[in-house]
Amino acid sequence: MADEEERSPLQSGKNVILTGPPFYLPEFETSYRYIIDEYEVTPRDIAIFMPCAVRKPYSTSPSHRVIRKIISEIFEPHEYHIVIFGTCGIVPAELEEMYPYAHYKYMLGKCNDKKIQADFLKIETGRVKGYMEKTRDIYKYRIAYCIGVFREALVQGSKEAGVPIDMVLPTRDMINKIIEQDCPFEEGSLLMDEYLEEFYLGLERVRNSLYGPAIP
Repeated sequence: MADEEERSPLQSGKNVILTGPPFYLPEFETSYRYIIDEYEVTPRDIAIFMPCAVRKPYSTSPSHRVIRKIISEIFEPHEYHIVIFGTCGIVPAELEEMYPYAHYKYMLGKCNDKKIQADFLKIETGRVKGYMEKTRDIYKYRIAYCIGVFREALVQGSKEAGVPIDMVLPTRDMINKIIEQDCPFEEGSLLMDEYLEEFYLGLERVRNSLYGPAIP
């Protein structure tokens, strides 16, 4: 049997769950390099960046189901491309079952180690930068829906690549409004009604700007 290092990053269905911070693991660097160096991203008008999820594959998670439903209500499938980012690095959503993206379990939000948090921000910023540079001419418009340190890494990676994200949601004003409320997490959850409504309206504005208002 081939050693782990000799196996293709495209393999799926492995009976293994990787634990610990995934951004340190060589499997994630190998798969990231495959995406950057070899994978051909299909051009789309719009890229929508959203955080990874605990449940795998990501599209089966409750949060992704809700967010994807909103996106599908606004855009046609051929108009947008979902890109997942976070502790996994950054990966086109159609590769969500590729090893190791469907084979790890980790929550950065439960980590209180400042060094690990700082390492994540540094590593993820670099990976976002690489993807933004690769897809500089692939998308016409970029939208992000994220909060917390994931948002920080995405925005910083975009800046370092010189490839702007056209719309980052929730807006800072909305986040500040949520922070003032009594939430178990400082910035709340992306599934909060206030965030989801702002996301829907933001996507609607983008659609109207690019394609004109939807025909009733």
